[in-house]
Amino acid sequence: MYLFRSADELRDRMRRWRMAGERIGFVPTMGNLHDGHISLLDVARRHADRVVVSVFVNPLQFGPKEDFEAYPRTEEADRDMLVEADADALFLPTTEEMYPDGLDSITCVEVPELSDMLCGAVRPGHFRGVTTVVSKLFNLVQPDVAVFGEKDWQQFVILSRMARDLCFPIEVYGAPTMREADGLAMSSRNRYLEPRERAIAPALYQMLRQAAEGLHAGVTDFDALAGSGRAALEAAGFRPDYFEIREAHRLGPPDPDNDRVILTAAWLGQARLIDNLRVEAPDL
Repeated sequence: MYLFRSADELRDRMRRWRMAGERIGFVPTMGNLHDGHISLLDVARRHADRVVVSVFVNPLQFGPKEDFEAYPRTEEADRDMLVEADADALFLPTTEEMYPDGLDSITCVEVPELSDMLCGAVRPGHFRGVTTVVSKLFNLVQPDVAVFGEKDWQQFVILSRMARDLCFPIEVYGAPTMREADGLAMSSRNRYLEPRERAIAPALYQMLRQAAEGLHAGVTDFDALAGSGRAALEAAGFRPDYFEIREAHRLGPPDPDNDRVILTAAWLGQARLIDNLRVEAPDL
């Protein structure tokens, strides 16, 4: 596996692969890798000859009171896992490499409306940081394929829209959420959970499933259904940021005739957990 810390070295290797006629798949991450991340490589490998992974904890997507400094950085373990997963290249830049002129006056990329709701409403500027860094990485790697985890469904929708709007010649794929045996979505932030909290955490997915059962049963009072989910999370010990039912592909108001997605973000101790569950429209 090639390891690049320099953008110029990365570009040179990508150019060689493209000249050889090889398709490049790309998986951007913030590291602290787990099996959920590795599943993204598996999707990329199905659509490309080479798989490139980036590990970069992006300061631009963290708010002033968020966990940028505390976010787990596990470079050696990440490298070992990627070698085992047969990744072709790892891009491991510093903040200075990605933002040589600092963060205060950098050109930013933003997807309006989609970035201001749900997680964007409680984390102002977060998705602007995500779309900005992913745009930079797209320009550096110039992949044919990019893969993102569907656990953060809002992020997946935003990045798909960004790639389309900015005419990136990249096929964007989502990888299904990987879960622990008890249903908890795999996440780097799960390590923040204390043992007692870890025992409670699977209730997040259970509440999504209960709401999905309501949709399958024909419930159309979406506000009431979402309100019940939020109340159930509070009763279980969570501090919900939101529990919402939206149209799946534009994140607008739900429509019984279109695919829907139930999305939630909730605090449990020091961990902010996100998850979602999609419900297909009934055949008419």
